[in-house]
Formats: sequence, C-alpha cells, structure tokens
Amino acid sequence: MTRDGDIPTIFNPRRSRAPSVLVTDEGVSNGPFTHADSVGSQQEATADQPLSPLTTKYKTCSDSLCSSSARKIYFGIWVTICVTASWVGATHCIKYLYIMKPVEYDEAMVLAPQDGAGVNVTAIHNHYIATYKAPFFTTWFVTNWTMLFFPLYFVSRLGSRRCESPSDILSESIRDFRDKGFTAGRFLTRCSLFCLLWVGTNYMYIRSLHILLATDVMALFATNISFVYLLSWVILHEQFVGIRIMAVILCDTGVALLAYMDGITGSPTLGGVVLATSAAAGSAVYKVLFKKVIGDATYGQVALFFSLIGMLNAALLWPLSLGLFLTGLETLHWDRLPWPALLAASALSLVANLLGNFSVALTYDLFITLGLITAVPVSAALDVVLYGAQFEGMKLAGMILIAVGFFLVMFPDNWPDYITRLLRRTTRIFRGKKYHHVESQCQVEQEEPARGPGSAPSGRRRLSHWIHPIAPPVALGKGQMTASGPGAMSHGELDL
Repeated sequence: MTRDGDIPTIFNPRRSRAPSVLVTDEGVSNGPFTHADSVGSQQEATADQPLSPLTTKYKTCSDSLCSSSARKIYFGIWVTICVTASWVGATHCIKYLYIMKPVEYDEAMVLAPQDGAGVNVTAIHNHYIATYKAPFFTTWFVTNWTMLFFPLYFVSRLGSRRCESPSDILSESIRDFRDKGFTAGRFLTRCSLFCLLWVGTNYMYIRSLHILLATDVMALFATNISFVYLLSWVILHEQFVGIRIMAVILCDTGVALLAYMDGITGSPTLGGVVLATSAAAGSAVYKVLFKKVIGDATYGQVALFFSLIGMLNAALLWPLSLGLFLTGLETLHWDRLPWPALLAASALSLVANLLGNFSVALTYDLFITLGLITAVPVSAALDVVLYGAQFEGMKLAGMILIAVGFFLVMFPDNWPDYITRLLRRTTRIFRGKKYHHVESQCQVEQEEPARGPGSAPSGRRRLSHWIHPIAPPVALGKGQMTASGPGAMSHGELDL
C-alpha cells in the first residue's frame, strides 16, 4: 500500500521536491557542493589550470551516477528484489500448508500358513491426508504480526534521533490524527472497519491458494492496480486516461482466460479465480478508502494504524477462529501443525508490508509496485520446479494480458508527450549522424588528388551522390564547394 494512494507511473514517479540550492549568509548550504572548501578548491583549480575535456566528462558522469536520483534508483532496485522475494516466499509458504502430508498408520493382519498356525503381522502404511486446512486461522495468525509495525518504527526513530524522548514520538503520532479531527471513538471505529476489510481481503487471498497455484493467485492479485485506478477515478476524481481504461480491459480479459482455463464443468478453478480477484478488489478498496478517510499520512500514523489493526484482530476475531475449529469447518491438528512454514509466512508477509509502506522514504513508489508483477515469473519458476506446473494455452495468455495491463496502468497522464519527445530526439540523432557522414565524404573528395585521363577510377562515391537527395545540384570549384538555392542545408537546420 502506498502511503498516499497515488498510482505511480513509469515516467513520472512521485517524489518530494526541494530547492536545489539554498543560499544562506555563509554561502551555499546544499547543491552540487556541500562544503566550502570544495567550492574554493574548484575555483582555484579553474583559475590556475583549466580542466581537460576528458576530466570534465568524467566528473559529469561521476556526478550523475552519485546524484540523489541515481541513489534512489539503486535503492529502488534493491527494494523491488526484496519485495519480490518476500511476497513469493510468503505465498509459497502458505501454499505449502495445504499440501497433503503422509501419515503412518498400523494395520494388523493375520497370516494363516498351511499347518493352521496363525501369525500376527503388523503392516505400516503411509496415507496422505490434509492435516491443515484452516485459512481463517492462518489469516488471523498472520495479521497479528502487524502489531510490530509501531514498535519497529519506534525503535528506528529512537536510533536515528537520540535527542527525542519516547513520549515525544508517541505524542507526535497521536497528535497528527487529532489535528485531522479524529476523536478516540471515531478513530477506533475507523480502525475496526479497516481491520475487517484487511482480514476479509487476506482471507480470500489465502483461501484461493487452496484451489489454485501460487503463480495463478499472484497474477490475479496483481490486477488490483487496475481496480485502484477505477476507484480513484470514481471516488477520488482522478484524471481520466484512455490508455488506463484499455489496461483495465486487458486485465479483465486475462482474468476471464484464467477463469476458464480448466473448463467450467466439474472444476473448482472458477471459484478460486473469483476469490483471488475479489482479494485484488478488496485490496484496492482498502487503499482508496485509506486515502479518502485518512488522507496523507505520516510514517508514524501508518505505523500506529497498522499496529491497532493487529491488536483489534487479535482481541476481537479469535472467537471466530475457535468456533470454526470446534465446528469442524477448519481442519487443524495441533500435534502436526507446520509451525516453520506458518512462522516463515508471517515474517515474510510482515517484511513485504513494511517495505510497501516505509521504503518510499528511500526510493520511488514505482519500484515498490513493480514487485507485484516481477513476483509472478519468479513464482512460476518455483511452481515448475516444485510441482511440475505447466504454463501454456489460456493460462499463459491470461498472465501475459494481465502483465501488459499492469504496465499500461502505470503509464502517465501525458504519455503522448513523452512518445513525441522520444521520436523527435531519435529523428534528431539520425539526421545528425547523416549530416556528419555527408561532411566526412565531402572532406574525402576534397583531399583526393586529381586523376589524369588514363588513371584508374576511384572506388569512392562522388560527393554529388551524397548531396543530391538533400540539396540542389552543387557546383564544385578548385578545392571548395558552394551550394545555392532554397534547398541548401545549413548546420543549424538539423535541429527540429
């Protein structure tokens, strides 16, 4: 979930803008140089000895690679890798919980030999049964870990700002909500509603893993970005962009292909696709409502909000989990409970949510969102290796359409301007290369010695062959070239 609910785009990621140079009484406090001695040393070097072109080019390249935007891109690549790894790991750990485990049981048999004396023999058999089928308990257990949001934020603030007291950090987070007009009762009511929406969304996601492969569920969940745009257009009055509507259509087509990839008779695939798509829609509703109700939230507000969701989940929803277990609607054997997979899924889910909400301080939202779609091919590779899955036909086509729609939704509002600018720059480069090629051929023709009547013909093309397509006929004199007429091209006309 992004911190403000905006949709990141490919060419225009959300960033915080600050003045590039701040002039104070002591000089320049920020900008390309942060120390006064650096400025002085550069001025002395410039006055004494000018920098060579190679040194200037190297310095410009070094500054661009170490700039603030470049560092954000480096961090963004790592964030994408971490989000992908944690998301894939958590999903596959939950999928592992549903795999049927072998259970040994003893069967007593009596062998009757020919002499009539019976011999008792105990045979040991392996029987595969589902020892764990508790999606709501899994959802409740994993959601409890969100209580660690504010403690982790609290510890990080204490470590980064030692002069702050613990009471100041807590009061700052609470004061931000109070300034927005939230009373204690109203705030707890909002947290309860978001807790139910959070639990419902995660339950449908975890329940669908019992029917579909992890890759299918993750591809369907990636369509939430299209639902976010539709809801933002209707509720938050975002700008209408035609290409994003096309992206929504592509995502819906991909969902339809995945729904009918195994047929419609006697297959539970359709129910699993409905659950996974409903989870994507629920995630979009959560994000848009958070933007509508809470607005722009600080990191302290987000951490406190998630921690309250985890506490409300642990305090209010445990009777429901116990009731499902006692009525037999969920299968759970405490002696065979796969604690390693359950704990790993909870920890990886916590890491994914932490990265999704707090890594915007280090990089752009674009790299966080990319983790959702890059996780699909990684998960597909794991499904092929672990379960022998095959991705072909309607399933492969549906995933490709969802991926294309995912990237189209991330296109900016003014994407035609970027395409036009790219075409102009490409045309300028092409025409510039062509002009320099003509200029080099002109120089070769001028330097070629005069040949007599009996000399062998030269292999070089004449200058008129190169100039004729772009200018009128050229009159060649002794050692010079003159061009006249409205078609003569000057160097300045290369720019569009």
